[in-house]
Amino acid sequence: MSRNGLYLVIAILLAVVVIFGIYTYQQETRPGVEIRVDEQGLSIDGNG
Repeated sequence: MSRNGLYLVIAILLAVVVIFGIYTYQQETRPGVEIRVDEQGLSIDGNG
């Protein structure tokens, strides 16, 4: 494999890691609602 090919593989892997990080961050910061029913009754928790 030539040096240019190696640089291409490294660039693709780096791009995948960055895109995955951005996607994960967006999923974690997105507002959401959690609804639970248990012995205490109904509880609704929202993080937004």
